[in-house]
Amino acid sequence: MSAETVLSAQDLTVRYGGVLAVEKLTLQVGSGQRVALIGANGAGKSSTLKCFAGLVPASSGMLHYRGADLQGVVAWRRAQQGLVLVPEGRGIFLRMTVQENLLMGAWSQRHQGKDAQALEEVYELFSILSNRRQQIAGYLSGGEQQLLALGRALLAKPQMLMLDEPSMGLAPLMVDKVYMAIETILSRGVSLLLVEQNAALALEFCDWAYVMASGQLVLSDTALRCQSNDKVRQAYLGESI
Repeated sequence: MSAETVLSAQDLTVRYGGVLAVEKLTLQVGSGQRVALIGANGAGKSSTLKCFAGLVPASSGMLHYRGADLQGVVAWRRAQQGLVLVPEGRGIFLRMTVQENLLMGAWSQRHQGKDAQALEEVYELFSILSNRRQQIAGYLSGGEQQLLALGRALLAKPQMLMLDEPSMGLAPLMVDKVYMAIETILSRGVSLLLVEQNAALALEFCDWAYVMASGQLVLSDTALRCQSNDKVRQAYLGESI
């Protein structure tokens, strides 16, 4: 991975009480790169993203974003600096309207006074949300809620976007729409760290991949080579070797 590094972890360890979730993880995401993090349930993928976002602390190791040490940097400050997480389950406010949810993504940028303009840009990109501005978010379909979560992330002006299971529970047609939306966001030069239960989709969409098992990295390679790796194909792509 030769691109300028945006996000890097070195020997990062995460514990929940006495439970080891991530052990001595080392990875990096370059500028404009699309990096997949794949593995079985319980491998530590979501814990890794939560640690990067500042939602759970690292027990040890180093974490840097755009060259700066993230130790002691709280979650909202990381988001304000462009390190944005769309969590598993989307994390939207079900009792708030679509527009209110979107504005929650813009809060860290409000000093710029450009909320209205930014909102209209999101509505232009996601016309399905434009037609539902005042609808309660809890009444949206799962796919529409995922688009709302992406729209909210876009309003946070991400430079490094972390997505946790964006296709989970969605029909194939809606998965296509969600990934078209992700493509639109990335076209602005945003870097991506993707956790995706559909490993085949993740490897097709990304250019680099890390594979986790039991909290540890077991493989790091280009997505293309991972697609042809016998162990990856058998364990994560459902192929018989």
